[in-house]
Amino acid sequence: MYTSCQSTSAPIDSLAARVTENTSKDQILFRLVTDEADPAKDYFEIDSKDGKVLITGNSDLSLATGLNWYLKYVAGIHLSWNNPSQKLPEVLPLPQKKIRQATAMKNRYYLNYCTYSYSMAFWDWERWEREIDYMAMCGINMPLSIVGYEAVLFYTLRDLGYTDDGALNFISGPAYLPWQLMGNLDSYFSLTDKAYVDKRLELGKKIIDRELELGMTPIQQGCSGQVPSTILRVLPHTNAYNVPSWCGFPVTYQIDPLDKNFRKFGMALLEKQRQLFGAHHYYACDPFHENKPPIKGDKYLQNVGKAISEMYTAFDSQAVWVMQAWPLREPIVKAVDKDKLLILDI
Repeated sequence: MYTSCQSTSAPIDSLAARVTENTSKDQILFRLVTDEADPAKDYFEIDSKDGKVLITGNSDLSLATGLNWYLKYVAGIHLSWNNPSQKLPEVLPLPQKKIRQATAMKNRYYLNYCTYSYSMAFWDWERWEREIDYMAMCGINMPLSIVGYEAVLFYTLRDLGYTDDGALNFISGPAYLPWQLMGNLDSYFSLTDKAYVDKRLELGKKIIDRELELGMTPIQQGCSGQVPSTILRVLPHTNAYNVPSWCGFPVTYQIDPLDKNFRKFGMALLEKQRQLFGAHHYYACDPFHENKPPIKGDKYLQNVGKAISEMYTAFDSQAVWVMQAWPLREPIVKAVDKDKLLILDI
């Protein structure tokens, strides 16, 4: 049984125009339809109507994935990460019979922190637009979205009383920032220009807006407590400590997640992120990533897990904590309710 039929959708029409270099409009039709028989599954169908290709799906993402499937397996046109667009021939082949593909896989994640420096450190909007289109055509619905987080750090520190230069000095340059967000380093090849921060903010907003437009759920940055070494000047009486050097980089500084000022600082970051980018319920952080906790024993780690999870829930009642699998610690994981945790086996 099908309901809620809609003949066209602006996001998928625009995506199709981009990836086919404006040659799809009169050859491929899209239709949004909800499948009442199995509403839990994302699906698409490929058929024909009045001599044109008809792609039906339950969301813009499903339609984009259906377009990719049609181009690759019916029309023999292969779009890829390095070849994300191509003009269509004047006559497109029609499917011999209706094609249907469905998935019950709810979370389809993409990217990790390192990629943001290895591959994406200097991408502009044109390159990101292509990447988001390709994500959609591959069915990705949960991309890690941290472009522009420089602005979250900068303006949070400014609110706490830091000068422009003091805030910029804490933020690592583009080739190193992802490792700062994982808690491994900071202030490395630091930023020197506020205009760069605002440029990244503008780019990050465009990225998240497009992801949301296509039906994706951005995974945003969380907080595990990393702070400037000068934090005691603005948050006195804070239990903070030096973190041992990671891979030979200078030592970093960390607020103990069990200290009252951990929540104060973390909530300030989360609120600033919401002001700048919105809050989209999934927050990534990996406490003590590739490093040792300051206190030995499972009890301490359990309390850390509770403290961070409770902070997220206090900020966002729908919050889900996103962790990478390889650095996680079992006592932290077991301290968090399962419905508030997403572990990425990457």
